[in-house]
Amino acid sequence: MSEFSTHQSQKLADLTELFEAIVYKRNAKETIHKFQPTTIANVTPDDVVVFVHNLVERDYPMEEIKSGITKMLNVLRRTIDAFPYTKPAENTFFDICLANNAEAIKRLDKIRPYILEINKKEFTQGIRDKLIRLWTDVQKFTDYYVIKENILFPLAEKHLKDYRCVAVMWSIHDDIRRDINELLDILASDKDDLPRINRLTGDVFYNIFSMAFREERLLYPFMQKLIPRNEIEAMWNESVESGFPYVNPDKKEELYVPKEEISSELIDLKSGQLTAEQIILVFSHLPVDITYVDENNKVRFFSTPKERIFHRTNAIIGRDVHNCHPKESVHVVEKIVEAFRNGTKDRADFWITMGKLGKRVLIQYFAVRNTQNEYKGVIEVTQEISEIQRLEGDRRILDWED
Repeated sequence: MSEFSTHQSQKLADLTELFEAIVYKRNAKETIHKFQPTTIANVTPDDVVVFVHNLVERDYPMEEIKSGITKMLNVLRRTIDAFPYTKPAENTFFDICLANNAEAIKRLDKIRPYILEINKKEFTQGIRDKLIRLWTDVQKFTDYYVIKENILFPLAEKHLKDYRCVAVMWSIHDDIRRDINELLDILASDKDDLPRINRLTGDVFYNIFSMAFREERLLYPFMQKLIPRNEIEAMWNESVESGFPYVNPDKKEELYVPKEEISSELIDLKSGQLTAEQIILVFSHLPVDITYVDENNKVRFFSTPKERIFHRTNAIIGRDVHNCHPKESVHVVEKIVEAFRNGTKDRADFWITMGKLGKRVLIQYFAVRNTQNEYKGVIEVTQEISEIQRLEGDRRILDWED
């Protein structure tokens, strides 16, 4: 075992040297030539997953990691392609993931001829309308990334020692979402910004194709080796409920977990007594999303209103709050939690505009303290406030329409 560890440590050191040579332009060609017959020729998919984990752990800037890994995978691609690989069995969780990737790629292929046409001929309104429809269809694919972020990534964090490649994936998901949104904005406007359309199209194509490769040949085989099969397949029903974008199978009856009977005993809440069922009903009928993170930074609860603004799944329970956000924004979370913990702040407010309809969303964080003023965590409260902002004057009379 120690021999294997030493051997892998040397490969990781070599990969780091190669990464820095490529990213910082330090004799990249010479370094590639130096490692070609050794590390490059013998790298395994597992080595790459562990290596990316180490890069994130060592706090390299995310943009450097994404750029460097993209270039490194071009160098390592032939070796990884030649590594023995077995596709996931039919009708398994990862099989459905890859099927959705394949459907996304089919939709990208439909876009290609129109991009070629607008670069050779006139950019007509008819082509613009077709591209809007096609890109809107591709935009649905990001629902699959929501499943990864909220269901699959927590499982990876739970079982894998070297899991931080998921932070890089999440950042690329955000890049894809951002670029598709910008493409649709340009196409919906009167702009004929062809250079920008070409650049964004190329970036989205590359990132979706590259992400599919990283899943199929790197992360998913790594997870299959180290995570019990029953736990992987247990993601099936919750993912189906969330909704795969293109290939969304039925739930599997054998995966249903019998619901534990909720106690009917009254719970003393100091200002009243409620049963557990009543507490659940109250939270689920409040016009806000609520998430509670305890003093150890673990997610302990989220409410389930009919129309939640930010997606949550049961996989988030027990997850470290730092892993629930993209790496680029986690420093904001850390700053809020630290200020709440040391008592310098008790509240933080943000408001954003979401979606094409300009939905206004208020996001508030409140420190939770006990009667001894000891920090016991943070509550996130999110509310759609568009209607509230439109209120004028007073309403003192019930005006229900019959």
